[in-house]
Amino acid sequence: MILVVGGAGYIGSHLVKELVKHKQVIILDNLATGHESAIDQKAIFVHGDIGNKDLLHTVFSQYSVSGVMHFAANSLVGESVSNPQKYYLNNVSATLTLLEVMLEHNVKNFIFSSTAATYGIPTVDVIDEVTDTKPKNPYGKSKLMIEQILEDYSNAYDLNYVVLRYFNAAGAYETAEIGESHTPETHLIPIVLEHLVGKRETVSIFGDDYETPDGTCIRDYIHVTDLANAHILALQSLLEGKNTAAIYNLGNGLGYSVKEVIETCEKVTGLTANIEIADRRPGDPARLVASSKKILEELGWKAERNLEQIIESAWRWHQNPRY
Repeated sequence: MILVVGGAGYIGSHLVKELVKHKQVIILDNLATGHESAIDQKAIFVHGDIGNKDLLHTVFSQYSVSGVMHFAANSLVGESVSNPQKYYLNNVSATLTLLEVMLEHNVKNFIFSSTAATYGIPTVDVIDEVTDTKPKNPYGKSKLMIEQILEDYSNAYDLNYVVLRYFNAAGAYETAEIGESHTPETHLIPIVLEHLVGKRETVSIFGDDYETPDGTCIRDYIHVTDLANAHILALQSLLEGKNTAAIYNLGNGLGYSVKEVIETCEKVTGLTANIEIADRRPGDPARLVASSKKILEELGWKAERNLEQIIESAWRWHQNPRY
């Protein structure tokens, strides 16, 4: 069985939808940001926190767990700056508790959901896994801390792990059963689509004077189901005893500007957005694009869905959100 912590959240719930096709799955989620209605009925659900050692011992004692997939982090950059304690307690301390109990129960396979925020503001056009990691906020720092801990645990305790650093997850499940819904919503595609269904008056572009072709920031968007499939390939490699201490970027390798995203939303929906230009946000790099060459070469993974397909799936969800 595979334990998915944070399996009721946006990315975790999409992973579970795919993983239950191959494995028995247990979800552990405190529902702080996840949605009970997003939990796949084929999975076993345990309501609780990864920092609860007694609960973890119960789960690992009751079920024969062969691997753990971690999606249970807090992930708002701004909040991490204003409330770093929350991020270090959950993203670092509670994850250490999870790792401690895993090792006590001799569970040695760990998939870690990491982030492009570990790179900070890079000086290269396309980021690969050897690009310097210089996170600029507590969120990125907390993720990098766990990456460094995993390396030490691998050397000391034979823990097998794969770290997946990804950029902008987007889109919804093909059936529109589950999709992207955050409170507050900070991601561009759902913000634009919420505007186009009448939930927001305008869409703000934070700066249109960057050194990019159209002056707006360029980001790397990847469909959430493509992300899920990368996690499953990574898990399978660990279960087969391969790539037992690996870090991979997940992205499309291209990047789309804010204006391109808005225009594609307009094309998909047939609606016109009311756009306002706002000041730049401090610390926003002009371009964040990932190279996924390493995971293609080692695991055979690449992003399959383009920006229009990502937005089409998200639009189906936003027209009839389930939660």
